[in-house]
Amino acid sequence: MRPFIRAAIGSALVALAACVGDGTPDRAADAEPTPAAATAGGDVVPASHTADAPVAPANSVTVTVYKSPSCGCCRAWVDHMREAGFHVVAIDTADVNPIKAKHGVANDLASCHTATVGGYVLEGHVPAADVKRLLHEKPAIVGLAVPGMPMGSPGMEGPISQRYDVVAFDRGGRRSVFASH
Repeated sequence: MRPFIRAAIGSALVALAACVGDGTPDRAADAEPTPAAATAGGDVVPASHTADAPVAPANSVTVTVYKSPSCGCCRAWVDHMREAGFHVVAIDTADVNPIKAKHGVANDLASCHTATVGGYVLEGHVPAADVKRLLHEKPAIVGLAVPGMPMGSPGMEGPISQRYDVVAFDRGGRRSVFASH
């Protein structure tokens, strides 16, 4: 076999091995992510580090998102957050409802995925810019929600865009509009 063909096949096998998993979720649905090791640069690599959870730069903020393994709009929101500079740990689960209940997300605020970041809860397709503002301002709230799945929100891009609000909510049930898009 020619050397360049052998090298190309070897590279392809290494790339394939990095992307193949056994198809099982990384962690139990109610588990919190736990670091397994730190790289030489100080980055923490999750125990289940896969192509879906790239190593983050030391200065990025980690978002942990609980989502259905088959949801395309959840994957698109994860991509949106990564493109905005967040390190995202995606945890696939068959039922996100226990996560929502654990973090105080009311049924009428619910969407398709729930995330945590910096001590806050993010429900649904919250834009990365609003998450950055949340982390900068640090308001006394539980989190932000984009109820439902409005067209035009991050991960729900399409031929039309609906107006939608990003709702801030607290433990007492109080709500306010954090941002309008």
